[in-house]
This record gives sequence, C-alpha cells and structure tokens, in this order.
Amino acid sequence: MEQEILHNTSSSQIKTSPLRGLGGDSIHVFAPATVANVVCGFDVLGFAVNEPGDEVIMRLTDKPGITISKITGDDGRLPLDPARNTVSVSVQHYLESVGRPDVGLDIELHKKMPIGSGLGSSSASTVAGLFAVKTLLGDDTDVAKLLPFAMKGEEMACGHGHADNVAPALLGGFVLIRSYEPLDVIRLPHPKDLYCAIVFPDVDVPTREARQIIRKQINMKDAVTQWGNIAGLVSGLFMQDVDLIGRSMQDVLVEPVRSILIPDFYKLRELAMNAGAVGFGISGSGPSVFAFARHEDTARQITQLLQRHLTALKIGSFAYVSTINDAGPRVIG
Repeated sequence: MEQEILHNTSSSQIKTSPLRGLGGDSIHVFAPATVANVVCGFDVLGFAVNEPGDEVIMRLTDKPGITISKITGDDGRLPLDPARNTVSVSVQHYLESVGRPDVGLDIELHKKMPIGSGLGSSSASTVAGLFAVKTLLGDDTDVAKLLPFAMKGEEMACGHGHADNVAPALLGGFVLIRSYEPLDVIRLPHPKDLYCAIVFPDVDVPTREARQIIRKQINMKDAVTQWGNIAGLVSGLFMQDVDLIGRSMQDVLVEPVRSILIPDFYKLRELAMNAGAVGFGISGSGPSVFAFARHEDTARQITQLLQRHLTALKIGSFAYVSTINDAGPRVIG
C-alpha cells in the first residue's frame, strides 16, 4: 500500500482556483474527532475516528461579513464574536486567500463532542467550517489546501498551530506531519480492522496548561528510544503489523509528565492491556485515553472496564469505539 504525500501546503504557497459559482445557499457538515500524538508521536502523528465529531451549518447571507448565530453543546463556553471564534477566524483567512473577503456567511456550530477532551474538539469545529465554506462556494481545489487555515484555528485555541489534530480531521485516516517549515504532511496506510477504544474522564485538563508542563530539555538516551518507537509505529502501519504497532506505543518523553493530570492513568492502562489492548496511551493532551484492539468486542470491553473504574473513583466518563476514519469531513445535509 502506498502512502499519500501532501507536500508543502504552507499558506504562502496556496493557489486556489477561481470559484465557479455557488453550491447552494446552505450546507451542513460533520468533521470527526481525532487522536493526536498516538503515544510516541508528539505533534507529528494523529488519526481520525468515526465518532464523536462536530457539526457546522453555514448559510450565505446578503450582508457582507461573518456572523455566528448559534452555538450548541458548549455550555456557553465558546464566543459568538466572529473575531474570537476558531471557526470564523479560520474561515475569514480562507476567504481572504481566495479573494472573497466580503462574502456574507452565517454560521451555526453544534458541538457534538466534549470541549477540552483531548479529542481535537477545536480542530473538528474548524475543519467543519472550512470544509463547509469551500464546498458552499464551489471551490474544487484539493482539500489539503485548507490545512494552513485550520492551523490558524489551532493557534487561537491553544497557542500553538500544530497539525496533528487538524490534519487527520481534514484528510481522514492516519497522518504524519514530517515537517512544519515547510509544512509537509503524509497520509499513512493502516490496518483496516484496527479498533480504537476511547474513554474521556470528565475532568479538566486545558491544552495550554498541558503543553506548559512538558520538559524543554531531554537526554540523548530518551531521544533515541523515542525515535525508535516512532519509526517502529510507522513501520507497523505500513507492514500491517499490529504487534509492532503495539510494541512501539511507548512514550518516555511526554506521557510520564502528562499522566499526572489523568486520574489513575497507570491503573487504566493496566486494565486495558489485561483486557487485550494492543497499546494504550493519552489522546492528545488528555484527559481522554485510548487503546488499540484487534476486535470490536475487545474494544467495547476495554471501554466498559475503564468506565467502571472511573465510576468507582466517582468520575463520570464518555466512551467511544471506532475504526480509523478515512473519510474526514463530510456533507450531511
């Protein structure tokens, strides 16, 4: 199986084709949640899942400019001000790049996934908005051209424009960010029957704070270990070798620090591995954790065990089971 290479998609190199008319007056788009880092691949690996995700309804309006008329599912935490919302800010950057800065748009954002979950909540919203405006305006250029604009949203959301959430949310599948300067993204193959079990403990781990506690300096021995695991994980994906994928899901740099923020992390890992998980780790900055499994039944058993343990700790949780989502965003209405 060959990888798909998406070279040099920095915003300065984007040349979109002229917009050839409108794709209707409104559109309804879903974009998926993502698991970033994938244990050893801090800021360079991520994959999309089938659920949860966010939805955007976008309408053309006669009045120039972007408005956000409704946000649901956020408990009032997200701003309606288009200058402060990741979706509208990213869409505005896109409109300026294609020479349509005065297009009138109204946006409804429907959060179908937990905010601050470590599942790329801001990425899903941003990607849904960008895919919506691209489709609504009839722009048939490669969807990968939207990636730099999506990264603008990540920069606003967490202070760092990383792509390990937005790239898989936008492109679908399993993604490697080989380089950020210039931006060089590679879509990797993966075993089709690999299941992901995700559990989100209902505790607060803000992304900005989770990034700040990461060590700024590492020793060479740890770096070599990490490089070997990243190479092993990518090799396992290419070789369809689930055992190699599992052996490579070890993190000696970030997980030892971030695990402190997740209730009973090592007990959760023990439960998952004893139940047949291939590998286990933190999703993004947490607090969500995930495990790979060979079978759907095993994945569901893992989520049940982890939720049961969290309940005993008096911590609520949400659980999801999914294969890797190769589709990325899609129009649903």
